[in-house]
Amino acid sequence: MGINEEILAIVKERGPVLPAQISGNVNESVLMTSARLSELLSNKQIKISYLKVGGSPLYYFSGQENKLQEHSDNLEDKEKEAYTLLKDKKILRDREQEPAIRVALRQIKDFAIPLQVEYQGNTEIFWKWYLTPPEETQQSIKDTLSGKLIAEDKLEKEKIEIPKEAAEKKKEKPQKKLEEKRAETKKSENKEPKIQKGYFILEVMSFFNQNNISILEEKDVKKNSETNYVLEVDTPIGKTKYFCKARKKKKISDADLSTAFVQAQARNLPLLFLTDGELTKKAKEALENELQNINFKNI
Repeated sequence: MGINEEILAIVKERGPVLPAQISGNVNESVLMTSARLSELLSNKQIKISYLKVGGSPLYYFSGQENKLQEHSDNLEDKEKEAYTLLKDKKILRDREQEPAIRVALRQIKDFAIPLQVEYQGNTEIFWKWYLTPPEETQQSIKDTLSGKLIAEDKLEKEKIEIPKEAAEKKKEKPQKKLEEKRAETKKSENKEPKIQKGYFILEVMSFFNQNNISILEEKDVKKNSETNYVLEVDTPIGKTKYFCKARKKKKISDADLSTAFVQAQARNLPLLFLTDGELTKKAKEALENELQNINFKNI
């Protein structure tokens, strides 16, 4: 069993769990364990909490959400008050809450799910307890409004039935204009990053050419900012393969390095890390200690 598989087994058995509670069981540092957890998270094999215990989030499997309540003592005072109120009421109307509770509801994202509710031409926000079933949610809001409504859970894509007459009131033209506006905004937002990506990639390609490096595989991870490569490098003892992470980022953290190192390990390849950014203090320390085998280049 590989280390990632061991970590998954521990999370499945004990989740929600902290990286420090896992690292000792797999004989790795907390930093390396956190990097592996980040990789498993990016592959959607596990989930992560917004709630933090001692500054660290919790990792868990889908289906273990109810156990997050065991860590509610780590919430701030006002957040605990909002947590208790929502758990008791199941549904809260945002405009009816005092300002401090409204702010707290927006902070306890693990437990409070926002719903946009359209009623009699107006849009309101309701908060639902995260474990409340859709049918109960629908009935509770209907009881509150005592009328017909449309509600959509933006985070879970959970929809409450739209009455026919409410649906007919929707006008196509405003929606069309909104879509056109979004398309124009998206086009405007994408224009600048494309130029940035081209410049950075040009620098990466130049580095490869200057050092007689051949690209065997290439995969964009994050558009305009992160690309993974498998390279073939000429060395005095022959050709050697490398896993390369090219990252456009102002500050490279120890977590960035650790995650790339784990990805290289998964392929049984040494790591070459290319960036136009600067290392944080912790990242520099990591390169001098547990991550000293990384080939780091600033281009």
